[in-house]
Amino acid sequence: MVIRRTDRISTVLRDDESLVDVLVSVSPVFERLRNPGLRKVMARLVTVEQAARIAGVDPDELVARLNTRVIGRSESGTDASAGTLAARPAEPPPIPDGAPPALARIPPEAVIRIDVREDLLNGDEPFSRIMAAKRLVPQGGALRLRAIFEPVPLYAVLERQGFAHYTERLADDDWVVWFYPPAHAVSPRGNAASDPAAPAESPPTGVNGDEDAGVVVLDVRGLEPPEPMVRTLEALEALPPGATLVQVNARVPQFLLPRLEERGFTYEIREQGPDLVRVFIRRRESD
Repeated sequence: MVIRRTDRISTVLRDDESLVDVLVSVSPVFERLRNPGLRKVMARLVTVEQAARIAGVDPDELVARLNTRVIGRSESGTDASAGTLAARPAEPPPIPDGAPPALARIPPEAVIRIDVREDLLNGDEPFSRIMAAKRLVPQGGALRLRAIFEPVPLYAVLERQGFAHYTERLADDDWVVWFYPPAHAVSPRGNAASDPAAPAESPPTGVNGDEDAGVVVLDVRGLEPPEPMVRTLEALEALPPGATLVQVNARVPQFLLPRLEERGFTYEIREQGPDLVRVFIRRRESD
């Protein structure tokens, strides 16, 4: 097996379970990959290159280290991959001057970094990557997001999950946003939604259910991206067995469709007017 930058972490670990030790040696944030529930969510969304960016290391070095582990141990009997990255530890991002006290108190090593500028320039939708990185944030830590524009819609999404934000404008096309637990949070992280043991959130607003008909209607017209996708995926998590979620939209939700397939849902699109599209979403029936 030869590991490449574009390989998903799920594929890498599926072929060689011991490679999780390599990832953990790069950054302790990858300890969460030992949790089967978290791995199921994160590993299939993140590539080796993206994992390197999260850990703050060079992607080529991480690829080399993983491939060295695959090849085996050195003649001396020690792990030939050990020490490859130790000489170049990632420099933690500095907390900006003038940051709110709650952010300034966070240790730099507890900050998870993600840069989605390249994704946005290529026309790719980075929301899943951002959410995967958010799940890696340790207790009392922060998420540092870099983008080519101010991601205003994301503020409300992460605010609902217990994060405040602090924004830096480095240039017209270079923005840094820090998401962190506010000072009044009950826990240091203040993010019960990222804890796999936490109870599920209540259904998002805009959802109407008809228990007799087994239909849940979610109207996302007028919402700014990524809110339509976020609310739809939240509603699907709470969808009763055998029920149907009907998303009412002003357009075909192109970015949502592959997410539905990944999560085991089928869908039917009905374009019923110039600004009226209904997407009927159901769980895929088992064979």
